[in-house]
Amino acid sequence: MATNLDAVAQYLDKKKYNTIDKEYRSKIATYKEWFVGYCKEFHDYKISANNIQRTLKRYSLGMAKTVCEDFATLLLNERTQINAKSFTALPDILQDNRFYERANRLIEWTMGLGTGAFVEFKDADENIIIDYIRGDQIYPLNWDSDNITECAFASARVFDKKQKGYYIQIHEKREGKYWIRNAWIKDTGEELPPQGDTEPESGPFDIPMFQIIRPNTVNSADPESPMGMSVYGGAIDQLKACDLIYDSYVNEFQLGKKRLMVPIGFAQMFLNDDGKYKQVFDPNDLIYNVYQVPDDAKDKLTAVDMTLRAEEHEKGLQRMIDLLSKRCGLGVGRYKFDSSMSPAKTATEIISEDDDLYQSIKRHEKPLERALVGMVQALSLLNGGSPDVDVSVEFDDAIFEDTGTIIKRNIELVGNSLRSKLDAIMQIDHCDEATARKKMEQIASEKMVELPDVNALIDGGENA
Repeated sequence: MATNLDAVAQYLDKKKYNTIDKEYRSKIATYKEWFVGYCKEFHDYKISANNIQRTLKRYSLGMAKTVCEDFATLLLNERTQINAKSFTALPDILQDNRFYERANRLIEWTMGLGTGAFVEFKDADENIIIDYIRGDQIYPLNWDSDNITECAFASARVFDKKQKGYYIQIHEKREGKYWIRNAWIKDTGEELPPQGDTEPESGPFDIPMFQIIRPNTVNSADPESPMGMSVYGGAIDQLKACDLIYDSYVNEFQLGKKRLMVPIGFAQMFLNDDGKYKQVFDPNDLIYNVYQVPDDAKDKLTAVDMTLRAEEHEKGLQRMIDLLSKRCGLGVGRYKFDSSMSPAKTATEIISEDDDLYQSIKRHEKPLERALVGMVQALSLLNGGSPDVDVSVEFDDAIFEDTGTIIKRNIELVGNSLRSKLDAIMQIDHCDEATARKKMEQIASEKMVELPDVNALIDGGENA
């Protein structure tokens, strides 16, 4: 659905709310264009030939989205464990909200646009909802440095199956408490009456019902902004270089395809025996190109078969991809443009050889962990419990540590009474506490069953 998020900014301005300026929102729009893979300012270009000007479109390798997909997979996937021992309803709430599926997509958007948010609330049916808001739908209203204390979030909606517009949640802080004001507007900015059974305002809450997430890098595009910067925000030139070479690579094959130059005399039509004209060459066949032969030249077919510079393009493209990967924090060698089947690296080799990737992931995990803890605390409060729940987050580090190393370390820790068996099973199998307890019970029950000796079974069978 086409969006007009300027209408949200205009509505907030009319209600006397201050938010980030249009200049930075235009940067977010640029990040989004590269995420989609089409930046009009760069991918549309003009050429002139024979006094005719044509507008062409460059091919895009789509590396911006690929980088974000990789970060999302490495940072938050189904093997990430979020545990809160006293909050037994948490797994069901996460499942009802398709958390791991949708949060993974939010992380992808966050790395691309520079900012994302989890927003928690109850719907008209008292169901606990987690909303996943991307950067271009976030409007900070009050902040201290990069700590956003009040914020508005917009979600595209269709009202009465016809009218497009937005549902806006405005999170405000009054006298130390948090309130949520709900508003609905048309995409033209006109305010609508409350929709459905949702109350115009809810609260108060002791803690915020939203958590902002950003890439853990300095926003060099605007250091004063509370918004984050895209992981490729400082690598736009590298993205352009990748697409420039890729476009040239594709054009090399288009322009270098084999053609056959046909003298016009060979392409004439002649009469069949039935008196109907028949053309020698099919004009719709793209391999043929007809040309006028000078009077003193001989008519002959000429093949045009240009040499392709595939190797030069592949080397150049690989170099640009490496520069982009390095600039985005994924290290050199993350992406291979060739088809060589090199041996798979072990986790230890990844840590030592691709240290940029390891440090980058660990750095981005810190603000994400803080946001996930805040989200669980907000969910606990909405569920009627205390927000002071003990929350732990275990990220999937399988890419950095092979399974054998993890098992060996846990055996040593358990053997030296430095870790419980329950925690060891949770880390080895990447499962939650309830699943780990069931596995421990299963192990204990199997130990209680005395199995007969195998040799005794064999002897018994022979003597029977």
